[in-house]
Amino acid sequence: MLEQLRERLQQYSPYQFRSAQPQASVLIALTDAADPEVILTKRSSRLSTHRGEVAFPGGKQDPADPDLLFTALREAEEEIGLSPNAVDVLGNLGQVMSKHQLQVTPWVGIVPTGLRLEANPDELESIFTAPLSFFLQDHRARTDSIRFKGLTHYVPAYEYEGHIIWGLTAYMLVELLNVGFDANIPMKPRPEHDSEC
Repeated sequence: MLEQLRERLQQYSPYQFRSAQPQASVLIALTDAADPEVILTKRSSRLSTHRGEVAFPGGKQDPADPDLLFTALREAEEEIGLSPNAVDVLGNLGQVMSKHQLQVTPWVGIVPTGLRLEANPDELESIFTAPLSFFLQDHRARTDSIRFKGLTHYVPAYEYEGHIIWGLTAYMLVELLNVGFDANIPMKPRPEHDSEC
């Protein structure tokens, strides 16, 4: 299953913005279990942006970061204590634009099952995992209609053990499922890909 994902990502040509907006990246970390799990975080309710939301570990690129993969791995280490040496990076998905005008690049990696992770209390309330098979079955709780820069797009929202996975996180997850596993979950291209913010 994960080897198929590796092959698909090696052949994939992800969307890249041509504009010069500030950059960020996230790490979509999957465990190497027979039924891989995706590692997710719940952001602290004390943060100024995206408070209390479910997200992948990640953040803005620092001037000292040599590239966006480094950013994703650095942020994952800072937020959940995941050593970059423990991540087998498979590749990246298409860039997306956050509501705060950050160009976000999702990186996909495999990590050993059972790693001890620890939530940074300054940024996170908790870390949890959800089976990839749950999302492959498309057990969505709803489909959100989200307005962005005057345009509408539709994104699945999932509920897993009381956590709501929605917005950019769900969008990136669905791209992973469609590209890597032929999930065929209906998803229109995000509007900013047409309007080039």
